[in-house]
Amino acid sequence: MTDGGYASFHIGTTFVHLSVDARATPVPDFQWSPEFLAGYSARFRADRGLGRLVMMAEITASWEAWERHPAGEELVISCNATIQLHREIDGEVRTVRLDPGSAIVNPTNVWHTIDVIEPGFAVLITPGEGTEHRSR
Repeated sequence: MTDGGYASFHIGTTFVHLSVDARATPVPDFQWSPEFLAGYSARFRADRGLGRLVMMAEITASWEAWERHPAGEELVISCNATIQLHREIDGEVRTVRLDPGSAIVNPTNVWHTIDVIEPGFAVLITPGEGTEHRSR
């Protein structure tokens, strides 16, 4: 569908990069592979790591890893999923339940992971630059 010259897309398969100069650039077929991430970082290098990646993820299973974002805070919005978000803060794991319609901010550089209670969708607005992962 086209509206004003812009084609619609599905946010679950085409993520969006929000640039520091207020541009929103669709990123189709986003992949978490090292090669794709390197290309993504190179493409948006002018943002100096300050841009944000917006995605809607279908969360059907608990995560197998922890992650953290050294480049900034991450907003997590549960659309219709019920999840437990575990965060490691000051050496202690703290758990917060997110029900449909609720949201939370993950602080910069805080390790976090998710357990699924009821599968569904969540919107994440994340500073993807430099994201790190570790085994759970």
